[in-house]
Amino acid sequence: MRKHIRNIICLFSLLLLSITAGYSQAPAALPDVQNNFNQYNSNTLQEKLYVHTDKNAYTAGELIWFKLYYVDGINHKPVDLSKVAYVEVLDNNQNAVMQAKIALDNGAGSGSLFIPVTLATGNFTLRAYTNWMKNFSPDYYFYKRLLIINPLKSPDVEAKATPDYDAQFFPEGGNLLNGIASVVGFKVSDQWGKGVNFTGAILDKNNDTVVRFTPYKFGMGHFTLKPDNHTTYHAIIKIAGKTIQKDLPAINENGYVMSVKDNGSGSLAVAVNTTLTTPTVYLFAHTRGSVKVIESATVSNGSAAFNVDKSKLGDGISQLTVFNNERQPVCERLYFKRPAKKLMISAAADQQEYNTRKKVNIAIDAKNGNSNPVVAGLSLAVYRLDSLQHPDQENIQNYLWLSSDLKGNIESPDYYFKSAETDEAIDNLMLTQGWRRFDWKDILNSKQPEFSFLPEFNGPIILAKITSTLTNTPAKSIMTYLAIPGKKVQMYTSYSDSLGHLLFNMKNFYGPGEIVVQTNTRVDTNYRIDIANPFSEQYAKTALPHLNISAGMQTAIEDQSLGMQVQNIYSSTKLRQFYDPHIDSSAFFGIPYKTYLLDNYTRFTTMEEVMREYVSEGNIIHPKNHFHIKVLNANNPSYLSDTDPMILIDGIPFFDVDKLFAADPLKIRKLEDMPFTYYWGPSVEEGIFSFTTYKGDLGGVEIDPHAVVLDYEGLELQREFYAPAYDTEKAYASRIPDFRNVLYWAPYITTGLKGKNSLSFYTSDKTGQYIGVIQGLTANGEAGSSIFTFSVVK
Repeated sequence: MRKHIRNIICLFSLLLLSITAGYSQAPAALPDVQNNFNQYNSNTLQEKLYVHTDKNAYTAGELIWFKLYYVDGINHKPVDLSKVAYVEVLDNNQNAVMQAKIALDNGAGSGSLFIPVTLATGNFTLRAYTNWMKNFSPDYYFYKRLLIINPLKSPDVEAKATPDYDAQFFPEGGNLLNGIASVVGFKVSDQWGKGVNFTGAILDKNNDTVVRFTPYKFGMGHFTLKPDNHTTYHAIIKIAGKTIQKDLPAINENGYVMSVKDNGSGSLAVAVNTTLTTPTVYLFAHTRGSVKVIESATVSNGSAAFNVDKSKLGDGISQLTVFNNERQPVCERLYFKRPAKKLMISAAADQQEYNTRKKVNIAIDAKNGNSNPVVAGLSLAVYRLDSLQHPDQENIQNYLWLSSDLKGNIESPDYYFKSAETDEAIDNLMLTQGWRRFDWKDILNSKQPEFSFLPEFNGPIILAKITSTLTNTPAKSIMTYLAIPGKKVQMYTSYSDSLGHLLFNMKNFYGPGEIVVQTNTRVDTNYRIDIANPFSEQYAKTALPHLNISAGMQTAIEDQSLGMQVQNIYSSTKLRQFYDPHIDSSAFFGIPYKTYLLDNYTRFTTMEEVMREYVSEGNIIHPKNHFHIKVLNANNPSYLSDTDPMILIDGIPFFDVDKLFAADPLKIRKLEDMPFTYYWGPSVEEGIFSFTTYKGDLGGVEIDPHAVVLDYEGLELQREFYAPAYDTEKAYASRIPDFRNVLYWAPYITTGLKGKNSLSFYTSDKTGQYIGVIQGLTANGEAGSSIFTFSVVK
């Protein structure tokens, strides 16, 4: 399997080069570092997923509707590489309470999750990732916090939260250097990562105050300190009547420090100071892995300066790294450039107020940053605002440009995109963060990354391991078969590698069901097969906030609970309707040589009679009280071999031919045969005889006891969103209650060449304030979002 992984990674790298071509400049300085950097990034395509959910607070028994946007991590253009996304909802103990595999196509996918009525009230995390993303830190999966209320089940008891705070200090560039003034960023947050207000002071070892400081926004800010290594420094921080103390980072006697200042004239002033004797330093700047600036500067009197043209940097987060004369990284800093590349979406209802069960018309207009009409793929959710539901602070634009490139939860990310007045706040955020998608040591040492998880180009990959039960060691070079029982014949094969690894590419595998995995029992039965968990078992170290349900939420909880119950009672059938995935329904072997519909023939009572009388492609022999089938080659008048053909019953291989001949022929609907050598993956079969029962239940034939039979979910079938139309007097007068709080969900809206589209839906019986949240992306990677509101009255 390792060779298989290497081959696919090579293909993946070629695809990455086609995506990123033209995005890296080629400055003359540091050619060795740049070559290593580009080589590393060509092997490590960074994918990003963004998930738009229909709302943020739910009641147990409701559905979570969502749209997935899948882009490359450099320019945020939709990509069509991975075909599967994994979506989970985790509780506070990182246990998955809901899971789904979602099909991706041309950079998008959608689905729904039913919230079990057994789930207790609590805060939960929705996360999403691809199989390829599992090779990297789980910090860069997509995460979103959800509140789920179950009014019929008491919440799990949480210990009363005692306020706890953490203070962190970040010298600009990474170092404090004796006698050189440096900017020091700070962040003070509670145990859930939320910034807090406080007052603080830096004291030396004599407890003399050196500097006082307070946060600018979200518990973050900065101060300037000229450290002296003859003393030590600590911070005294007072928060809500509590005092905490924290030591500052150690002071270096020798080394480098850097500072970055926006000149306000389209450039950045980058200053480097050092106590070491060195002729030259270098500045290496990249934006999400795309090299933008590499320059050198002469060190004079311990100082060097760079003037960086901001137009050379990409939108979003750039990493600025200082290298010394020995090509070693010595300082590092993040810089954020507010994106000019954006999608401007205008969406509005044709009225500001509607009566219940009335039609709402929405006009949509999409333009790029130059105010030109643009084709965009959008998603829209319209839901009722109340004490549980609030507009989300995170959207596709601020996620792609900001949150997705930083670790942990970013508080109120939309704040940083509103105006230039937030420049100081965003700079404080950059001071307190670091770029962690790679390690410079790996790049400089030309260390190639190792990957354990393949990109899923065609569909879900099922990994397994086969072990000898006699020696308890991996079994190598064993042909293994995986089948999905049913009327559609789906079988996949894999040949185990030296470590016993098996890999099945499950193209067009949809919905819940069973899988049957087995070896050829005619050869050996002494094997154990273990199926790997397809979902990630790595978790980010982030804590969910303490559950806080106030008395003021009681009305909203009761309203949502009633709406959920009414909808499940009166619309349960409509909520369980799914779209046809439109996949090829033919068997894996394609068009058969011949098809025998047994109802067209005189029925016999034994399979032996059926085969002897009607199936000319097989010669039935019965030596030593065991049946065998010799296949007559369709391409020339001779037998293929003395080996039995592959016998399939409802898609499941049966290697004991006697089981076929013991079957009841009156339960068999048809036989399809392929009387020639057939190659299917690594397997070579001397013909195929495929039998299909009327009910798809094997007709009573028992599966070999050595086979592994498991319940297994394929790609999720896409559920239809139900929204009643009150377009007739009869429908309007219907006495069936309509208590929907989500009026509309549309995951696939596309604007035309003129950037426009329109849609409509009907209000429910619930009055109140409603919000529409529309988000989207263009083929060029321009992301945007917009909201509109209206009221519903009696």
